[in-house]
Amino acid sequence: MPQLTGVNTKLYNFSLAMDNSGKEKEAMQLMAEADKKVKASGSFLGGMFGGNHKVEDACEMYARAANMFKMAKNWSAAGNAFCQAARLHMQLQNKLDSATSFVDAGNAYKKADPQEAINCLNQAIDIYTDMGRFTIAAKHHITIAEVYESELVDIEKAIAHYEQAADYYKGEESNSSANKCLLKVGHYSAQLEQYPKAIEIYEQVAMSTMDNPLLKYNAKEYFFKASLCHFIVDELNAKLAIEKYEEMFPAFSDSRELKLLKKLLEAHEEQNSEAFTEAVKDFDSVSRLDQWLTTMLLRIKKTIQGDAGDLK
Repeated sequence: MPQLTGVNTKLYNFSLAMDNSGKEKEAMQLMAEADKKVKASGSFLGGMFGGNHKVEDACEMYARAANMFKMAKNWSAAGNAFCQAARLHMQLQNKLDSATSFVDAGNAYKKADPQEAINCLNQAIDIYTDMGRFTIAAKHHITIAEVYESELVDIEKAIAHYEQAADYYKGEESNSSANKCLLKVGHYSAQLEQYPKAIEIYEQVAMSTMDNPLLKYNAKEYFFKASLCHFIVDELNAKLAIEKYEEMFPAFSDSRELKLLKKLLEAHEEQNSEAFTEAVKDFDSVSRLDQWLTTMLLRIKKTIQGDAGDLK
């Protein structure tokens, strides 16, 4: 493809805008036609002469209009059109089609109106749970949690949706998917200083993975994270928890994570912030610390008297 010059780029963008404008116009015409069919279906004569058929036609028109709005990148209009289709499908008792249209609406709204996206996805979830399709409902709870994480930055609400997703997955015996959601809950609970909740989750997930030959390697990470949460709350708690974890999961005893914990406990007992920092640096030189671990370690280090509050 030849490179576009400045003039050609302007022409291309103008052509694209005109094309999008044409698609929007066509979509709006379809919406108007669909609205007429819905009104006609509700009239006395419309009810006598194929009222349901008119509603089905309107559903199809709203869906076509929605896809044209998507092509024109008018995400709010696309979401609205999919919602109209979803409501009509429900009127026709087409529950699955209604749920699918609400999901399509949610995906369109995600790009323009996150709160409206959540409203649509919640309506889809209500339909799926009513139909007993809990695995699909769980998947959409995760999508809502991610919108709260990244777009609306409401971590408490994100946690609630991850918890609901985990419950649904557990009910369907999808334990691996449930654990992924629970780990998100543990991660954020610790960040929000809800340590008992985080500890309970990390212990629960560690115990469910330590007997699985494919997943047991991850158990030491979860016991490590639970230990750090204990450590922030109370040094003695951390010591007792570590002893319990070693007994439950002998492989934890030989891990680098446990060796780090023991060095940190020793440094903390001696109120030696330099030894604490040195132990963290040694660990970080082999296994890079992520943001969560760094935050937790800093919180522990700040409990050492006279500490400057960094890991340098």
